Amino acid sequence: MKAFLALFKIDFKLAARNRAVLFFNYLFPLIFFFTFAQMYHASEGKIILLVVTMVTVIGVLGNGLWGAGMRAVQEREENILRRFKVTPISPVPLLGASMLTGVIVYLPSVLLMLLLANRIYGMAFPPTLISYLVFVCIGAVALRSIGLIIAAVVNSTQEAQMLINIVYLPMLLLSGATIPLTFMPSWLQTVAQFIPATYVTTGVSRILQGGETMLQNWRAVLALAISAAVGLFIATKLFRWEKEEKLRPRAKLWVAAVLLPFLFLGAYQAWSKQEITKAKILDRQLERGRAWLVQNARIFVGNGKVIESGAVLIKEGNIAQVYDGAAPSAESLHAKAIDAAGKTLLPGLIDVHVHLGAPGGFYSDTTKYANPKNADRALEAYLYCGVTAVRSVGDLLNEMLRLRKVFGGGERLGSELLFCGPLFTAEGGHGTEYFKNLPQPLRDRLMSQFVRLPKTPEEARQQVDELARQGVDAIKIIFEAGVPGYSFNRFDVNIARAVADEAHARHLPVAVHTGSAHDVDDAISIGANSIEHGSLRDEISDAAFAEMKAKNIAYDPTLSVGEGFTDFAKGDTSLLKRSLVQQVTPKDLIEGTENAARSEQFKSVRENISHFPLSVAIGAQNLQKAWHAGLLLVTGSDAGNFLVMHGPTVQREVELWVQAGIPIEVALQAATMNAAKLLRIDQRVGTVEKGKEATLLIVDGNPLQDVKALSSVSTVFFKGERVSRSDLFDQK
Repeated sequence: MKAFLALFKIDFKLAARNRAVLFFNYLFPLIFFFTFAQMYHASEGKIILLVVTMVTVIGVLGNGLWGAGMRAVQEREENILRRFKVTPISPVPLLGASMLTGVIVYLPSVLLMLLLANRIYGMAFPPTLISYLVFVCIGAVALRSIGLIIAAVVNSTQEAQMLINIVYLPMLLLSGATIPLTFMPSWLQTVAQFIPATYVTTGVSRILQGGETMLQNWRAVLALAISAAVGLFIATKLFRWEKEEKLRPRAKLWVAAVLLPFLFLGAYQAWSKQEITKAKILDRQLERGRAWLVQNARIFVGNGKVIESGAVLIKEGNIAQVYDGAAPSAESLHAKAIDAAGKTLLPGLIDVHVHLGAPGGFYSDTTKYANPKNADRALEAYLYCGVTAVRSVGDLLNEMLRLRKVFGGGERLGSELLFCGPLFTAEGGHGTEYFKNLPQPLRDRLMSQFVRLPKTPEEARQQVDELARQGVDAIKIIFEAGVPGYSFNRFDVNIARAVADEAHARHLPVAVHTGSAHDVDDAISIGANSIEHGSLRDEISDAAFAEMKAKNIAYDPTLSVGEGFTDFAKGDTSLLKRSLVQQVTPKDLIEGTENAARSEQFKSVRENISHFPLSVAIGAQNLQKAWHAGLLLVTGSDAGNFLVMHGPTVQREVELWVQAGIPIEVALQAATMNAAKLLRIDQRVGTVEKGKEATLLIVDGNPLQDVKALSSVSTVFFKGERVSRSDLFDQK
């Protein structure tokens, strides 16, 4: 121990006098710190966390490979180590002292950077500061071990510089230290998982940006710790006191051992993609932490209020302030300015009734119907169009759970998804007829995920409990469907009431599909939270609407699906010509749908629809009555049905409402605040108010004067992130 302490004292004095040590530990990281801070606009939100992460790793690399590796070679070249050869000490205390010195010399640089980030850029000190500092020390020890191995195997300073650069540059460029991992193509992100420095980056980012602890990053900690131990062992075995000592060529093969933990861990990550996924999520959190100031905008608040010229400050994913009139300068607020003069800002639109598994038309290539990525694209298409939340009311449960994990967790960017579980209906009811001719295994799988067929009230309650445990957001009941070509049984009202009662007991709203005034009466009687479709066949009575008002039942007329069915029956595909539809819908889906609307193959389908009593005019009339009755009106499209393509659904639904005589401000409130209330997310979204999520839409022009302006999407914000709409469909 005395030898170790004496060596540490000497080593520390030498390090303090070494210009290279001081440069790579202090000046070098600070150059990157201020460069990256300027490059990434670190004062605008949480992006300073990325800067600190990257510079920390650069410092660890410099301290380890150059600080340890080059210094050890220089000391051997300058015959400093030869002086210790005659003393009764082994290489262990010498290398141990070097290791401790390097870490202690580097730590003040880390603390200085945290202080600068706090004082200059307003970054809060990490809540898991101890985990952060300890992890940085482990990373520094691991990289210094690699540096010491390099020093042991090279024979000159020139050779050391060449070999260190060969190791250093890939680590610098591929570990996320200078280029964020999410900026790289997928294959290069996979390659990066085999690089030791990548685990320093991911560990630091998880602790610093994600607030995690060392225990939560145990894989990275274990790999770095093993490499540090193995590296020190190898460096000790290969240690040379003077440059004249020769190293057997076979001894250099020991160097590969230090990389074994990363070979195994990299192979695991290449298979699981866990670190790549986590990097995407952390990157998304940083983007949502940026600060923005939308200026000079007309603001439709969502609750009936309109600010003719105002501004909205977005910080850390939320609306930090709403200004009625001029706002302070963006610079004083440390935000990036967006000039919205002549534009309208409003809450993100909401579609409460979609079917993500149905395409809305016909692919030219029939094999594409089974592509599980169709629903992924649908959520991306909605967000592209400013429809920032949708509720699936009839899709495969496992698929919805997958989408919630992928999109809800931030791995991919798309509209917020809420969903009902499998549809509750009668044996031989809606859904069951569609699958009756399928092979039994496939039919059973679809039935288990798509419909529930309870035969008794008790069975119904048990099924609701099961769905509640799986985390559905609502329960859907269908009395009958009335789709041309099918004859459905009617769902027993007593069983339906048991479903609704149990759903309410589990705090789940109940959406009831209705096709007639009779269905509406039954839906009211069982305690529905929303009436889906109302009736496009017959007039709903004033008494029914009055009772809906008294029971606070929302009304979702879905005029879009009525228009889609009617137009398809006539062979009219003009709905596909709308600009946003063309932008977000796959070309072969548009072409296949246009062909189907005119081909002989689908003639019988069109004829069945044309004879079906489905009238947009009747739906509009019922909507008018619902409005006059004072109901909570919400916008749903029934997207996935004929000609109702996923994406700009709410825009078309609002246009149909205006054509039906509904004031535009009423329709917009239905598409924002009211829809958020129905989905029980109004504490977060639905209005432009301080404290709510910055999930917003900016459109060119004034939709309050021209409803078509709602389709002129300029900018979309999702939870504070300014959406790069052009990149949405290229996510990996």
